[in-house]
Amino acid sequence: MGAVMEVTAYRVIIAVLIIIGAAVLAKAVTLNLRRRLKERLDKGRLTLIVKITNYSIVIVAVLTILPLLGVNLSGIALAGGITGLVVGFASQRIVSNLISGVFLMIERPIRIGQQVNIETVAGFVEDINMISTVVRTYDGLYVRLPNEKVFTNNITNYVANVVRRFEYVVGIRYSDDADRAVQIIKDLIEAHPFALKNPSPQAFVDSLGDNTVNIVVRVWGPATEWYSVKMELLWKIKTALEAEGIEIAFPQRVLWFGGPLEVRLKGDRGVVEHKDEGL
Repeated sequence: MGAVMEVTAYRVIIAVLIIIGAAVLAKAVTLNLRRRLKERLDKGRLTLIVKITNYSIVIVAVLTILPLLGVNLSGIALAGGITGLVVGFASQRIVSNLISGVFLMIERPIRIGQQVNIETVAGFVEDINMISTVVRTYDGLYVRLPNEKVFTNNITNYVANVVRRFEYVVGIRYSDDADRAVQIIKDLIEAHPFALKNPSPQAFVDSLGDNTVNIVVRVWGPATEWYSVKMELLWKIKTALEAEGIEIAFPQRVLWFGGPLEVRLKGDRGVVEHKDEGL
């Protein structure tokens, strides 16, 4: 019995040393990977590689020490086959999310810090983990999305392209000078530092509405400055047109009466009647 205890103690010591060595090795390898690949890979892909490497070292260490502790791996395999039917369904989603996370890292449709819209959730990508992706909405809410949903749903990436276009429809009165209005708008676009020359902007009369002459304005700007440029230019167009006496039109209606129009005004001095044959 004493010999058995001596062997067991020896095996425990070896197992502890293996665990400590694996932890030190994992730390050293991951730090070295971060240092060497920091400038070559984006944060999301580098995080994936570091996590996979760390988990792999830990798993190998665990599989190595189990026989030393008297655990029969074939027995675990048999037990796993029996319990697999019970836990298989529960773990199916986890495995699916894990695999989806790997493909997200490989394909890279989104990156940390980008503005995206995933399954009606719009905001900034805060983190891409092995199982889930975290998005911070424009309202400041943090939403955790399973990677399976991220990978299988349509993804709108607002900043994947370096430039982005926005569009206005500016409606002016029929009595205003449309050519002058178009020129004012073009001059404003030309003067704005973030309005791109290429692709070239556009400003033209697009349609004649019920109450307005509609001028379509299309401008390209850097994706990172897209929203601020859009808001700033819109206000400048409004104020510049008004300064030139060109008004943004509002809905109007002209009424026509097919028969005679009769107006009666009642006052202290009697009734005044007016008849008109039509308008």
